[in-house]
Amino acid sequence: MTESPSRVVFRDPRQKLATRVSDLLDRLSLPEKIALLHQHQAPVPALDMAGFRTGTEALHGVAWLGTATTFPQVVGLASSWDPDLIRRVGAAVGDEVRAMHHADPAKVGLNVWAPVVNLLRDPRWGRNEEGWSEDPSLTGELSTAYANGLRGDHPQWLRTAPTLKHFLAYNNETDRCLTSSTLPPRVLHEYELPAFRPAIASGAAVAVMASYNLINGRPTHVSPLINEVLRGWAPASSGELMVVGDAMAVHNIAGDQDWEDDHVAGFAAALRAGVDCVTEDGDDPAPTIARFTSALDRGLITESDVDAAVRHILSVRIRLGEFNPDEDPWRATGPEVIDCAAHRDLAREAARSSIVLLGNDGILPLDPATTSRIAVIGPLGDAVFEDWYSGTPPYRRSLRAALGTALFHEGVDRVLLRGAGGTLTTEGGFLQIKTVSGTPTAALFDVLDWGQETISLRAVDNGLCVGFDGDRLPNDQPGPNGWEVKETFTFVPAGDGTALRHVQTARFLLAGPDGVVRPTAERLEDATVFTVDVLIDGVAAAAELAASADLVVLALGNHPMVCGRETIDRRDLDLPGTQDALLRAVRAANPRTVLVLTSSYPYAIGWAKDHLPAVLWSAHLGQEHGAALADVLLGAEPAGRLTQTWYTDDSELPDLLDYDIIATDATYLYYRGTPLFPFGHGLSYTRFRYDDLRLSADTADADGLVTVSVDVVNTGDRSGDEVVQLYTRQQRSRVKQPLRRLRAHQRVRLAPGERTRVSFSLNVADLAFWDVTRSRWVIEKAAHTIAVGSSSTDLRQTATLRVRGEEIPPRTARSGLRSIDNDAYAGTTHVAVTDEPGEALRSVVADAWAAFHDVDLNGGLQQVSVLGSGGGPLTLRLSDPLSGPVLATLPATAGATATIGPVSGVHDLFLVFEDPDTTVTTLSFT
Repeated sequence: MTESPSRVVFRDPRQKLATRVSDLLDRLSLPEKIALLHQHQAPVPALDMAGFRTGTEALHGVAWLGTATTFPQVVGLASSWDPDLIRRVGAAVGDEVRAMHHADPAKVGLNVWAPVVNLLRDPRWGRNEEGWSEDPSLTGELSTAYANGLRGDHPQWLRTAPTLKHFLAYNNETDRCLTSSTLPPRVLHEYELPAFRPAIASGAAVAVMASYNLINGRPTHVSPLINEVLRGWAPASSGELMVVGDAMAVHNIAGDQDWEDDHVAGFAAALRAGVDCVTEDGDDPAPTIARFTSALDRGLITESDVDAAVRHILSVRIRLGEFNPDEDPWRATGPEVIDCAAHRDLAREAARSSIVLLGNDGILPLDPATTSRIAVIGPLGDAVFEDWYSGTPPYRRSLRAALGTALFHEGVDRVLLRGAGGTLTTEGGFLQIKTVSGTPTAALFDVLDWGQETISLRAVDNGLCVGFDGDRLPNDQPGPNGWEVKETFTFVPAGDGTALRHVQTARFLLAGPDGVVRPTAERLEDATVFTVDVLIDGVAAAAELAASADLVVLALGNHPMVCGRETIDRRDLDLPGTQDALLRAVRAANPRTVLVLTSSYPYAIGWAKDHLPAVLWSAHLGQEHGAALADVLLGAEPAGRLTQTWYTDDSELPDLLDYDIIATDATYLYYRGTPLFPFGHGLSYTRFRYDDLRLSADTADADGLVTVSVDVVNTGDRSGDEVVQLYTRQQRSRVKQPLRRLRAHQRVRLAPGERTRVSFSLNVADLAFWDVTRSRWVIEKAAHTIAVGSSSTDLRQTATLRVRGEEIPPRTARSGLRSIDNDAYAGTTHVAVTDEPGEALRSVVADAWAAFHDVDLNGGLQQVSVLGSGGGPLTLRLSDPLSGPVLATLPATAGATATIGPVSGVHDLFLVFEDPDTTVTTLSFT
């Protein structure tokens, strides 16, 4: 007899979520449950349960699924410092996902893979545009706002199921599946984890994606942090947290990462660690099902392991309304929301709010009376680019079109390439060498220089770029695009001429006997050699046009698909290709040049800062890009503020793969230099003064709450926005503290002469840091500078707050020392071990060391033992790692011991590794 739907517990919305999940789980067979562990989950006809898929990309619009409203890149949205705006953008994207899902449920899933919350630790990271900030609290706040918009505000049902990406410490594309991010405990707890917590703890995000990299030597897909930390944050009222694997990342566990012996063991390890749903083998779940089934047969996992994962998945599916369509608040969302008028208006508002005025001597906003003849110059002047995770915009508004100016030059070279046997042409729609007379348009190419020696060839004949179809090189592409960009080349000197190397195939162009040019030459000496005739010098032509204008708007920046994107980190912070030469030439021709820089990341534009009257920055802003920029140039208030530091040049950055921001003085938190533009920076078209900073108390307990208030006055002659920023700094501490840390911010809009009182609530508990001596949070007894201002370096008012916290006592040697809990180190890295605590220090050079400050060696200690491996000699020294008194020497082997001489008192203890490749987990004293 068929069970009435009204009596089926998992379909009853009146039942508790956990009860519904348990009922549905009990009805599934083991093979049916295993089939749910893949991205593409099969239907279960016996339960009238539809298929389900994870992973609709919704980073700043719905990606890859047809026309959708395209909002600014995330780093641009973040520059608004406006959580409400970001929430509304998330809601619009969520509605468009819903509409597409209702039109094609099999193709468009409701589990969205957004937002990205990886911190913008290093501006060379190829995926910089996907993140929000280098600051963990600002990242947490803004990503939570976006996730809240995606999920909707209903307490029971989800509009979509947001997924935080990518857990954890993922900031490099270079060898991203092989590199290990070294996270000392303080960096882990104070920097990396806090970015993920707010969206999970608030229930805004209901899923997390693990990252490709390793952390402290262990693949993130088998990290104990998934179950021990992430899932502990999720509120019970929000159901179970689902964890998904990144594409083919679980495959890497027994592949490139060599963590397990075979893929069955690798898949089993990921499941046990808390990865519920894997993203492997495209839409074919069969290999995944086979591996998990084999893992069960081999005893590597149990049915309880499968049940735990399926419970997390079902919790999300139930909340999406799958089993209660009549109760679903978003069931009626239809195609009319896609590219609707409200979303177009929101796209314009979001784009305008993201623009940052970096410098201005008063030339902006533009005065129509003195700027009737404006020239737009530069490769981004008439372009609106998409990145890999952009939607397909319904339209594109360029800066040139928005300003309505007839004066325009891209500043790019136009060339003709002659080879043996003729001239390179696009006759027939693809590259071939032919004999031609004169300079027909089919033989002309514009050279689009993207930097790092990477160019595209745009055929003048049809305005399209040369790509690669697997055989020939047709001119049929709008520009660089796709997962594998096939539209880029490099010029390589070859004898008296130049060869062309096709970047995607890494082969040189070679003309065949039929004249057709293909990327088939493996060696430079086999390539066709060209003579490059420059018919139009783009820089010179642009400068000539600039000289004839009242004012120049110089539009420079990057193409987000080239030389800095997923899979490719940037080499440096330089402007792309010939853009620096273009900048200088245009400025020399016309000092009234305003730089409009559009980029996915910061650039080292110190020369422009010093020599141009104004500089505007934006991320790639989507469909309303040019309109929003024109709005601000012509008088709309520039509302954006930077969410990451802009450095003078890349020499001020540590190694890209060094994640220890404390040791390397990285990010605005620890950077001791003078930034080109600081975190929080952004100018207005008016001026503001700060007065009368007050604290509700100048002394507080560790659990106290202090109100910080300040007057802000618009001292200019026009209305404007100010983002008032609150920072703190602990004045004295046992450990190295941040130089400043953002605690709160508030946007105010003031008319000329208007004054307002801005108040912040400061929880003293937020001043805690991670105490490595006791592996817990601590609030020290200390004085803290409380500062307010318009950026992290422009602090207008300060006060002092004294906190009645605790004093950290000396470490007790008898309690043992974990090597990872050191206070400082040199020449070591963190590695994974099987012994507790699961991590250890390994020397990478001779004479590496780790320091443990204030170790209490009283109590008649006589012996030290080590848990280690590698066998290299270890030396324990007092006070100094090179010349301090030797306390003991012993080999790094498990259980090795040494006698220590009479010692007492509190000392700084140094563990010195005499040889490389020596590992120490713990030291024990008796």
